[in-house]
Amino acid sequence: MQHHTHHQLTESTIAGWLPIFLITVIAFAYLYALIGLKNRRNTLDTWRTISFMCGICLLGIAMAPSLAQWAHSDLRGHMVQHLLIGMFAPIFLVLGAPITLALKVSPVNVARSITTVLKSRVFQIASHPVTAFLLNIGGMYLLYLTPLYNESFTKPYLHYVMHLHFLVAGYVFTWSMIGVDPAPKRPGLRVRVFVLFISIASHAFLSKFMYAYLFPLNSPHSDEQIRAAAKLMYYWGDLSELLLTIALFAIWYQKRGRAKYDLSPLIS
Repeated sequence: MQHHTHHQLTESTIAGWLPIFLITVIAFAYLYALIGLKNRRNTLDTWRTISFMCGICLLGIAMAPSLAQWAHSDLRGHMVQHLLIGMFAPIFLVLGAPITLALKVSPVNVARSITTVLKSRVFQIASHPVTAFLLNIGGMYLLYLTPLYNESFTKPYLHYVMHLHFLVAGYVFTWSMIGVDPAPKRPGLRVRVFVLFISIASHAFLSKFMYAYLFPLNSPHSDEQIRAAAKLMYYWGDLSELLLTIALFAIWYQKRGRAKYDLSPLIS
C-alpha cells in the first residue's frame, strides 16, 4: 500500500485536534443555551438533549485523531468516518432540535432573523428533500466514482471539505426527513418517504457498484480493503436508514392532526 505521510494527521498536531475542539464548542453552546432556557423557566425535552449529545459523541469518535489517522491510510477507516459523520450523527443531532432551542433562547430580534431564514424561499429550496438528496447522495457518487477521492491525497484541504460536506449534507437531508424545528411549507409524508426510499436504493447501489468494480479506481487501497469498505457502507448504511425511517414514521404518527407549523409562539 502506498503511504501518504505528507499530510497524515498525528495526535500531536493542532490540525488533528481542531475538529474535536470545534465539536466541544458546539456541545457547550448547546448546554449554555439550555441553561439560559431554564433561567427563563422554559424547557426542552430531556431526551432531546440526550439525543444531541449522542450525536456530538458520534462526531467526536469520528474525528478522534486515532480514527482520522486510520482513515487516511485505510478505506475502511474512511468509510467508518463517512457513516458516523454523514449518516448516524445527523439523526441524533437533528432530533436534538438545536434550531428550536435557538429560537426559544435567543433575543427576539435574533429569533426573528432565524425565523426569516426559515421562511425564506432559498431555505425552502435548499432544505427540500429532493435538493437535500441530490446534495447528499450526489456528493457520494462524485467522491467515489471520480478522481476526486484520489485528489484528496495530494490536497489536504479536501479532507476537511469532504468531512464538512458529509456533515452538512447529511444534516440537511436528515432534517428534511425528520426535522422537528418549525418551518413553513414542508413537504408532506409521501414526498419524504418517496425520496427516502430513492436515497436508500441509491446508497445501496453505490456500495454494490464499488464492491463489484473496485471504486474508487486507482486508489492506493487494496482490492480487499475496497470490498470491505463497500460492505461497511452497505450494511451500516442500511442500519442508519432503518433508524431514519423509524424516526420519520414515529414523528409523523405523533404529529397527526396538529398544525403544520407555528413560528409565532417561539418568537413572542
